[in-house]
Amino acid sequence: MDNDKKIRVLVVEDDTALCYALREKLSGDGFDVLIAKDGEEGLKMAIDEKPDIILLDVIMPKMDGIEMLKRLREDEWGETVPVLVLSNDDDPEHIKDTLKGNASDYLIKSDWTLEDIVKKVKKKLEVKK
Repeated sequence: MDNDKKIRVLVVEDDTALCYALREKLSGDGFDVLIAKDGEEGLKMAIDEKPDIILLDVIMPKMDGIEMLKRLREDEWGETVPVLVLSNDDDPEHIKDTLKGNASDYLIKSDWTLEDIVKKVKKKLEVKK
């Protein structure tokens, strides 16, 4: 990837350890990584920074991921950005509702390694490495 045109990933996650693990893994793979610790900060950062893809937790303070996704999709730019939801919530109804909210995918955190998440990001962006 050209250093001037790094693909930008926004991670919206209140688990600090997971945030930094994702940042390290994605940065190591050449991505520019932005971090937001709640849905309110994530929504503002998404609209201001316009990342290429968003990794979004569901259960967070201030504004949860479902509400952030809903508000993001109301924005002209935000209606098309890929959003991968990362959650520990494996309730099939919640997953279905989230995907109806136009999430690109729903990943159960415990089922995915950091490497698998990076592969999923690349696949969603069709980045060939």
